[in-house]
Amino acid sequence: MDEVRIIEIKKSVFEDNDRDADLLRDELKKKGVFLLNLMSSPGSGKTTTLIRTINALKDKINIAVLEADIDSDVDAKKIYAATGVQSVQLHTGGMCHLDAEMTRQGLDGLDLESVDLAILENVGNLVCPAEFDTGATDNCMILSVPEGHDKPLKYPLMFSICDLVLINKIDVAPYFDFDFDKCEEYIKMRNPAARVIRICAKTGEGIDEFSKWILSRIKIAKGV
Repeated sequence: MDEVRIIEIKKSVFEDNDRDADLLRDELKKKGVFLLNLMSSPGSGKTTTLIRTINALKDKINIAVLEADIDSDVDAKKIYAATGVQSVQLHTGGMCHLDAEMTRQGLDGLDLESVDLAILENVGNLVCPAEFDTGATDNCMILSVPEGHDKPLKYPLMFSICDLVLINKIDVAPYFDFDFDKCEEYIKMRNPAARVIRICAKTGEGIDEFSKWILSRIKIAKGV
């Protein structure tokens, strides 16, 4: 009997996606579009953070948003109503992540001619979105105080791929056993290069620092 043939499907899927992601990144760079992939668990405050940040930046740069969810168009409508920027809702059909091809399809639904910053609000999940390169210029994730300061230990890949970690809901820190110093120590264990900014999307605290980070990253990406 012939030897059994083993096909590493997962490896093949990732390799194909990585190629697609690199191509998409190159295309966006040529168009002058900075794509920020924003990830987090459900309920961490992604949409509220985006609304605050977009309103702080929209008079300085042109912004568009891709909202990814398994179903519904709640977030895209909320973003448009609160900011007026063009927004597209992506339905993943039950999938818990976006890959480069899905991101490309979403971008095709936007008018990118005058866009400086496209923000992808990924599916709420700390596992699957971290495994798939979307073709983004930078990755950012939000960790909210109620989730606990030990999340970088439990979800290493998510924290290891992010250029920036936002610690949100700092206003409720007194009510939770959250150790900011330990959290930042654990983040640095996973990714020494990661920037950490503490924010409160509800009150706006820290949003100015986040906005400045975005503008600086756009300038670096454009070689300004």
